[in-house]
Amino acid sequence: MTRSIIPQNNAHSTMMAWRVHEFGSPEVMKFEPVPRPEPGPGEVLVKVAAAGVGPWDGWIRSGKSALPQPLPLTLGSDLSGEIVTVGPGVSELRAGDQVYGVTNPQFIGAYAEYALASAGMVSNKPTSLTHIEAASVPVVAVTAWQALFDRAQLKPGQTVVIHGAAGNVGSYAVQLARRVGVQTIATVSAGDISLVRNLGANTVIDYRSQHFEEHVRDADAVIDLVGGETQTRSFQVLRRGGKLISAVSRPDQDIAKRHGVEAAFFLVNVTSEYLTKVARFIDGGKLRTNVGAVLPLADAREAHLMLERVRPQPKGKIVLDVGAS
Repeated sequence: MTRSIIPQNNAHSTMMAWRVHEFGSPEVMKFEPVPRPEPGPGEVLVKVAAAGVGPWDGWIRSGKSALPQPLPLTLGSDLSGEIVTVGPGVSELRAGDQVYGVTNPQFIGAYAEYALASAGMVSNKPTSLTHIEAASVPVVAVTAWQALFDRAQLKPGQTVVIHGAAGNVGSYAVQLARRVGVQTIATVSAGDISLVRNLGANTVIDYRSQHFEEHVRDADAVIDLVGGETQTRSFQVLRRGGKLISAVSRPDQDIAKRHGVEAAFFLVNVTSEYLTKVARFIDGGKLRTNVGAVLPLADAREAHLMLERVRPQPKGKIVLDVGAS
């Protein structure tokens, strides 16, 4: 029934989208007209108000995605906007709903004026946020939630070390841990100490001037958002039976065994259920978002030059304002 919202003569009109026809540097991105998609079973069509930009978008663009990505493709996963039509079998969402979330398990399709999204991967937008703020949230906030509570299974009174605590995932992890009574030890660079203190970290360590492993013992969990030698040095700060959870790289299982700890890498699984929980925390004033640069959709290539650090990268999440294009 809701399909009639788009006039029939307009149903196959075009829209602008950022496409990749070959993998490579930001120069391969092309802003071009494509047909506006129609939702299939279990999908909704969203008029995109804003799209978040994340490191994974850069991995997909350059051909380094963990998932197979057939070309050509439209970049982008995080989005916020309004449902225009719903596909067959979608009952919990309807046209006119303001939603946020991600597009699909492939994490593609959001850098466009309209995007298809799996109905199970979007939820009602937090009412206290603008679309630009909401588009900054989904992947990073759900990653933090799953790392702390599903993977590390932290409980009130326990202690967690969060590496990269000033980053987009880390800043949510610090806030979420504090809200449930988990003690947080955050590692950051000197310029971010006050920021992370304000988010609620109990102890903040400047990783450049201090060796965290000299200050931390018997932590229940480490949330690794940095990788490399920081990850390797983290095993020694855990209690026996503690957990090292990485969202960036696979931990060495031999070292984990030697220290008597569990270690795992995970990929985020964004679902309506998690988005609803996160929205509740945000609307309850328990989580702050951090938007860095806001660029019009037409400047998405600039956003990717920031990801690649060819341009200065702001603190906070980069968001494309689709309505402004």
